[in-house]
Amino acid sequence: MLLRCAPGSPGPQPLRRVLPPAAPAVRARLRECAARIPEARAVLDLLEKCPEQQKKGGFPVVVFEGLDATGKTTVTQSVKETLNGILLRSPPACISQWRTVFDNEPTPIKRAFYAAGNYILASEIAKASTQAPVIIDRYWHSTAAYTIATEINGKVQDLPPAHDEVYQWPEDLLKPDLVLLLTVDPEERIRRLQHRGLEKTKEEAELEANSLFRQRVEESYRRMMNPACQEVDASPSKEEVLKTVLQLIKKHCAF
Repeated sequence: MLLRCAPGSPGPQPLRRVLPPAAPAVRARLRECAARIPEARAVLDLLEKCPEQQKKGGFPVVVFEGLDATGKTTVTQSVKETLNGILLRSPPACISQWRTVFDNEPTPIKRAFYAAGNYILASEIAKASTQAPVIIDRYWHSTAAYTIATEINGKVQDLPPAHDEVYQWPEDLLKPDLVLLLTVDPEERIRRLQHRGLEKTKEEAELEANSLFRQRVEESYRRMMNPACQEVDASPSKEEVLKTVLQLIKKHCAF
């Protein structure tokens, strides 16, 4: 198990307990709470129908990551339309109605739900990528970045060091061809959130109230490996951002 201790904390923080390293660990955690949480049994049933090894089709798979209000919804829709692709989201539609149930559970169970969503999504990606380019609004990197930032208190310097195994992609999870991290400056992001006027998730409220938490999330994204995130400034107009994104896709993905 991977243990990390923030300076001055009373003991090690077991990141791997809240960030399941592989599908068997996700299934085990869901089984532990299935008797108490019927939705956990439903998620487990869907997960157990997924093949253990997912194989990507011939079309490129591009993931968009980033904090809320960085433009993921607009960009992913635009890229989908431009490439005549298929747009998928994490958690996938088949389990997203249970997010509020798991968001109110203890952290290990909550993270198991989101990790399970990634494995279920991988099945959808495998199928979709045989038909068209696949555009994904969040995938494993979101699960990992928010987990790390939540479990490690303090400043960016208190995160596990770069190249730590906690930033590694799970070996049994289908990999995308490209991961793009959309970023905007904090003031612009807050302005966009206020303009949207949507109800905040607990984590979004924490991002807004706690700049250190936001910094830990963003830095965790930047430290992800295999695949790493390619950072894109999403502050310009949506037309300019789309142009930049399409250039990166053309450069890194074979059509």
